[in-house]
Amino acid sequence: MRKYVTALGDTWDIIAYKMYGNERRMSALIEANPQHRETVVFSADVAINVPDVSAAVSTVLPPWKR
Repeated sequence: MRKYVTALGDTWDIIAYKMYGNERRMSALIEANPQHRETVVFSADVAINVPDVSAAVSTVLPPWKR
């Protein structure tokens, strides 16, 4: 598990995008940091746990991505 130290104004989706390249992974971050689940906008220097998540492979891809 990695750590991320927030910058002033970070939100869950911004952190997920920075760490995973996908803002939809924010639920994994929230689950790993229950003490901050009520936080919407972070202040600076808050340490966040960043769990390792496997990349989901979609079985329904459009033809140009197969």
